[in-house]
Amino acid sequence: MTPRARLVTLLAAVALLGSIAVVSVLHAAERAGERDRAQPGGPPIASGVVTLDAGGQMIFRNMAWGPHRDELVSVAAADPGGARTAAPIRCLRFYAAAGTGLCLRKVDGAVGESYFASVLDSRLRTLRDYPIAGIPSRARVAPSGHLVAWTVFVGGDSYAGSDFSTRTSIVDTRTWTLTASLEAYGIVKDGRPYHAADANFWGVTFADDGHFYATLATKGQTYLVRGDVTARTLTTLRPNVECPSLSPDGTHLVFKKRVPGLSPDEPWRLYELDLRTMREAPLAEARSVDDQVVWADGRTVMYALPGDFGANLWSVPADGAGAPRRVADAALNPAFVG
Repeated sequence: MTPRARLVTLLAAVALLGSIAVVSVLHAAERAGERDRAQPGGPPIASGVVTLDAGGQMIFRNMAWGPHRDELVSVAAADPGGARTAAPIRCLRFYAAAGTGLCLRKVDGAVGESYFASVLDSRLRTLRDYPIAGIPSRARVAPSGHLVAWTVFVGGDSYAGSDFSTRTSIVDTRTWTLTASLEAYGIVKDGRPYHAADANFWGVTFADDGHFYATLATKGQTYLVRGDVTARTLTTLRPNVECPSLSPDGTHLVFKKRVPGLSPDEPWRLYELDLRTMREAPLAEARSVDDQVVWADGRTVMYALPGDFGANLWSVPADGAGAPRRVADAALNPAFVG
């Protein structure tokens, strides 16, 4: 074979291999696009307008793989498993009320990742950013939208054990006054002032602009506390309460309770507490729930359990009747708006 013939053969081989590579890449891209469009683990998702004042909507963090992973999406509250509309904002934790949103988000930088608490308006535009010194865990907004609260892990990353530390902050959105840590509040335990270096707080749920409930952990025990924003005090009400969530009428709490005999890794069951009588009763969910439930209405609570794509949303009646029901796949941190 002449040198010219060898050169022609080599060029033809290179062209053939290049064509095969292009076809392979296009095929892979096409299959990836199909996966994105199919949104495995969830219904179809399309970009659109998401607001906090649209009536009858549920907004949550989308966990389905694809171009809208971790974005906020909205669905009709009456059909939480239905088609989703996505907004180009990503949150690790989210909540909203009365046109105010709270997005706990991660920012990747040149020297590592950092976290921020972003207070959003009804169009999901950022009003204020607050650096947070830990991994986002809980987010809540007062019914009026005037107060927001968040909890982060500053040591450890699980409530199941005892080797963790949290920091819970509150912001008044009318004045942008920041209470950097609930540790600045005075603790009243068993009717007396209480001081302890190991006090941790998490899981705020607001009653109104002046009061809230939360969890206090100290000396290996957890307590339900009632917070007074004006007096800057936290008063213990009863032991063994974590991540309380207050009903819309302010008369009941649903919370996580540690039940003796369960696995240390899955120690909780959901309970309901009547604040008028202080009687508690278990809900019909028999699995361990590591979440702060959200009231879908005055009778039903919603919460996340692990799923194929991170988490699925479930609901159960708050009065102990009925049975758990899966309502949305690949979803986390719901908030009902409008």
